[in-house]
Amino acid sequence: GIFSTGPEIRNGVQNVITEIIATVVLVLAILTQGLNNEGNGLGVLGALITALVVVGIGLSLGGPTGYAINPVRDLGPRIVHALLPLPNKGGSDWGYAWVPIVGPLVGGALAGGLYNLAFA
Repeated sequence: GIFSTGPEIRNGVQNVITEIIATVVLVLAILTQGLNNEGNGLGVLGALITALVVVGIGLSLGGPTGYAINPVRDLGPRIVHALLPLPNKGGSDWGYAWVPIVGPLVGGALAGGLYNLAFA
C-alpha cells in the first residue's frame, strides 16, 4: 500500500520470519561498517553500502511483506492513514500491523546479539 506495508501472501509466521531476516541483514551491514577503526574506511561512501543493502533486501525479501525493516516505517503511516479523513479509503489493516513491528524489533535484537558474539 501507499501508506503502510502489506503482504503479498498473508501468513503471519512466515511474514515475521521474513522481516526478522531482512532486519538482521540490514543491522549487521550497518554495524560492521564501523569495524574499521584505522580511519581508512569508506567515509561518506559508507552510506552507499547501506543503500545497496536496502536495495538488495527489497529485491530479495521485499515481495512477501513489503519490507518494513523498521517498525516506524509501517506504524507511523498506518496511524496517519487511520486518522486522515480520506474519501473512499480502505481499512488500515490493524490485524497485520504486528508483523512489521515485531519482526524488525526481534531482528534488530538478534543482529545486535550476533554482532556482539562475532565481533565484540
